Amino acid sequence: MIKPLGSRVLIKMKEGEEKTKSGIILSGTAQEKPQIAEVIEVGPGEKIDGKIEPIIVKKGDNIIVSKYSGTEVKYEGTDYIIVKQDDILAIVE
Repeated sequence: MIKPLGSRVLIKMKEGEEKTKSGIILSGTAQEKPQIAEVIEVGPGEKIDGKIEPIIVKKGDNIIVSKYSGTEVKYEGTDYIIVKQDDILAIVE
């Protein structure tokens, strides 16, 4: 398993919609890149003034991330992205 370091978070992007609201099917290139992801694993947090500042999100949370942020990683046939906590914009409840 991948264990992020510092204030980094391992995420897996949710699949984008293949149809518009009016029912038009989009090709793979026309689909907008999804911004909602599931948190798979979190790092320990960032060390600030000698104390570890924990990460706000937790495993299993659905989050919204900045578009095109992070580093893409393929591990055991699955695509993941490692993002910094600062690239996480919101938690979806």
